[in-house]
Amino acid sequence: MKFVSVRDLRNRSASIWRSLQGEDLVLTSNGKPVGVLIGVEEDDLEATLSALRRSRAAVAVSRMRAQAQRNGLDGLSGRQIQGEIASARRRR
Repeated sequence: MKFVSVRDLRNRSASIWRSLQGEDLVLTSNGKPVGVLIGVEEDDLEATLSALRRSRAAVAVSRMRAQAQRNGLDGLSGRQIQGEIASARRRR
């Protein structure tokens, strides 16, 4: 995977867009990843966006499970989970 800075994207956008046909690019700002650029075919756009959304959701669930395990909440019963949800909603 290739890394491209925001500045490079601004200054060399045409060559970077061409390179998307062969590989995905990680967009960085101050050396830290801030986004991913991926090439898509026009007829695959919706399928690609759907796959990205599913992937984001899976990562979010994995993070929540890991946090629950770190906090000792991974052994809660269904009733306890519903109580936690109700409590969080009341605080809103």
